[in-house]
Amino acid sequence: SSRRRHTRLQGDWSSDVCSSDLEVVKQFRGVNTKANRTAIGDEEFYWLENAMPIGYGNLKVTPNKSAVGSITFSHTVEYFFSANIGLVDYLVAFENDGSAEYVNLATNTKGTIAGAGTFSTDNIKVSQWKNDRLLIIDPIKGYFTWDGKDLITIGSLGQIGIVTGGSGYTSAPTVTISAPNQTNGIQALAACAITANAVTSITIREAGSGYTSPPTITLSGGGGSGANVIAGLLTFAQGTVSVVVTNGGTDYTNASNISVSITGGGGSNAAGVPIISGGKVTQVIMTNNGSGYTNSSNLVVTISGGGGSGATAKGVINDGLNSGIQSFSGRTWISNGRTVFYSAAGSYNDFTTVSAGSVVMTDATLHGNIINIISANNFLYIFGDDSINVFSDVRVSNAGTTLFTNTNVSASIGTKLGYAIFPYFRSLLFMNDYGVYALVGSTTTKISDSLDGMFPNIDFITEETTAGQVLLNNILCAAFNFKYTGGQGTSSSNRYMQAVFFDKKWFFTSQGDDLKYVTSVPVGGKINMYGTNGTNCVRLYADTTANISSYVQTSLNPMKDPIRTKQALKVGVEATLTNAGAITVTVDSETGSSPAVTLGQTIDWINNLSITIPWVNNSAATIIWFGGGSGYTLYKTDAKQYGKYLGMTVTSENSGIVINGFEYEHELRVRF
Repeated sequence: SSRRRHTRLQGDWSSDVCSSDLEVVKQFRGVNTKANRTAIGDEEFYWLENAMPIGYGNLKVTPNKSAVGSITFSHTVEYFFSANIGLVDYLVAFENDGSAEYVNLATNTKGTIAGAGTFSTDNIKVSQWKNDRLLIIDPIKGYFTWDGKDLITIGSLGQIGIVTGGSGYTSAPTVTISAPNQTNGIQALAACAITANAVTSITIREAGSGYTSPPTITLSGGGGSGANVIAGLLTFAQGTVSVVVTNGGTDYTNASNISVSITGGGGSNAAGVPIISGGKVTQVIMTNNGSGYTNSSNLVVTISGGGGSGATAKGVINDGLNSGIQSFSGRTWISNGRTVFYSAAGSYNDFTTVSAGSVVMTDATLHGNIINIISANNFLYIFGDDSINVFSDVRVSNAGTTLFTNTNVSASIGTKLGYAIFPYFRSLLFMNDYGVYALVGSTTTKISDSLDGMFPNIDFITEETTAGQVLLNNILCAAFNFKYTGGQGTSSSNRYMQAVFFDKKWFFTSQGDDLKYVTSVPVGGKINMYGTNGTNCVRLYADTTANISSYVQTSLNPMKDPIRTKQALKVGVEATLTNAGAITVTVDSETGSSPAVTLGQTIDWINNLSITIPWVNNSAATIIWFGGGSGYTLYKTDAKQYGKYLGMTVTSENSGIVINGFEYEHELRVRF
């Protein structure tokens, strides 16, 4: 990991002693916060911020962020995602007034998706259906899609009931369903069948979308008359009611005067129509699912009229939060509470026909409710706060129903951080309160042991943690953005920063202390990362010329002999500078640090008395003058520091710096 030699030094490295030791460190691993600074490897760093340990002798200062056009969001962004629609890449921002805006990355222009009050202000999740539309699940208000132009509510047909079958039909009548309420919604389609000259069944052919209220259905032709059918909508909105018949009763014959009343539950407007078949009440079609229902204990459903007796039903409140949405295996999957709903094969909006359905996670391994669902590597991952299940092998049976396997792959590790899960190569990476894990197939492995010391200083309670991939220095990296409260690095204040991972190494970046959210976008063959502080819109690691604060803190090196005191004589930093600039160095030991020394292409102004003349600006700050030139240089200085361990802290405010090595000259002193 390092090269050590005992030699008599000549030239600039000579001293007034006969011999000294020289330590050169060029092998750069990542940051290690788990152990004391005196106990980590010589090639590791105790803190590494805005400097990427690419390889041997190559520790490169990262670029700074750059603004995306002149974009400023109208309201504070609460959630930030990407979408690709019609081969155009977008950033999508959900804002704190319930509105949503987009940024077209081809033109760097902003537009409106929805106005205030459309969405909730917490826990929005999105996915993608082909490159056709963005899929949006609101935890309370339900399911939406956006096609780059229109926001459409997925109010699709849930049920069609036959109130009366009519008579005299010699052929199946034509079924006509009214158009969607919203522009560019999908027209619902259905067909009917007859038996004994009456309509006996209705089959939904297209569930439709964009219906905000149940459509009207008319039957025409077929030689008969009197058939009457009614439709109900499927809704994923919270606080709505559906009705389940618990006893069909007997002797119900009069469909014209049967009714259902729904009372209690804390909500309003829920209404339905009972359907009679064979003298029994078989179902209740909801003509209005209502809103605001929360209390199932006093929700009462009463069926009356119809000429019969004994029919009973119960109301079911959708009181679970929608927690995730994904397109997987040609379907849309939505998690709500402990239930996962899936659409029909080949459809993103049909949750009614034969190949659609749902599954309830009944195993005790899921503690509480589902946190999020993620599609990657031919699996659908179901995340709980301390468990992970996998859906796979999705297929359709001969009867047309959907089948799949459901396997628990982790009964003790999961995450409550729903926005900190993403694919990375053949793995799925996720962060929780105590680490970062890679899930490969059915094996979960912790990859963040070296970050254990900083996890207690991450605010997982009041702030979101977001994550994604980014191509940095032509290396695909994983980056996690979080609020850090430890006061170490380039700033002592609580701030947002990124933990970046590649090649089994970690380092930190700070692309703005207030950068609340990040998201990945593949643009032009390169995976970029974008972010916002709530109002701005920036691309991370994009500006190679802007100044950026870097902070490199090496290990405290025992210099081969941990029980012997060392006297530092000189230190040097091998660096390649592409821009005029300087680096600041302190020599550190286990007992403290030396005064800071500025190294670089600086110019001192000296008068005839050999006294350095300071230059001061109007703010009483000393001005540093830089000379020309660039390329590799050994920046060296005398050092005055004692300790059994020696190291350096190197900081800079400049871009275009590559550190190639750290060099120490020291003498061995007393033992113990």
